[in-house]
Amino acid sequence: MQVRVYATTPKPPTLAHRDNSSGRRITRLTWFLALLTTLFVGWVLWRYGLANELWKRVPGVMVEFFGLLTAAGFLTLVILWSVVLWQKRSISRGADKYAMSLDELYALSPRDFEHYVAALFERHGYQVELRGRAGDLGVDLALMRADGRPAIVQCKRYRHAIGPDIVRELFGTMVHERAVHGFLVTTAEISDAARAWAADKPITLIDGHALVNLGKRA
Repeated sequence: MQVRVYATTPKPPTLAHRDNSSGRRITRLTWFLALLTTLFVGWVLWRYGLANELWKRVPGVMVEFFGLLTAAGFLTLVILWSVVLWQKRSISRGADKYAMSLDELYALSPRDFEHYVAALFERHGYQVELRGRAGDLGVDLALMRADGRPAIVQCKRYRHAIGPDIVRELFGTMVHERAVHGFLVTTAEISDAARAWAADKPITLIDGHALVNLGKRA
């Protein structure tokens, strides 16, 4: 299952993943550099191979000038490729920190689990307020969507299946908070009864397996 924490309509949103724009930019830059590198290699082969005899008749100043341009082009390509590879490693390391197994999620403290979920929502463009303390009235995370409307998150680091009572509690909290959408994020399974109860409400249910996949794709 792919996961996207997304909620712009009163219907429960489809769980799918938002593409990483940084990754797309790096991919485009890689293709551009590959093209430049191909052209540069073609130039070098022509200049120092096929047209070597021709260049012996070119004035020495011109030969020296194009030699300097060739060296500068080579150095520029080396620097650009180094930057691209560094960016790719940085993106890979950034993604890895979100990838956690269920056992690793279970090992988190309740507060650390809330921080982890908050980071995932921030990764998907939400403004996040971490509440999750005594007197939070059932709101672990308060979200602000791109359209300026509020949503809430309940984080349940459970091992036993989530029943409809938990979903009803979330819905009641939504009404109290005047939130337009609610997210239930848990490490556990979510029962069919709970899913059926939430089916016609602005609620997104993210179970343990979906959460693991979301972390891998963040």
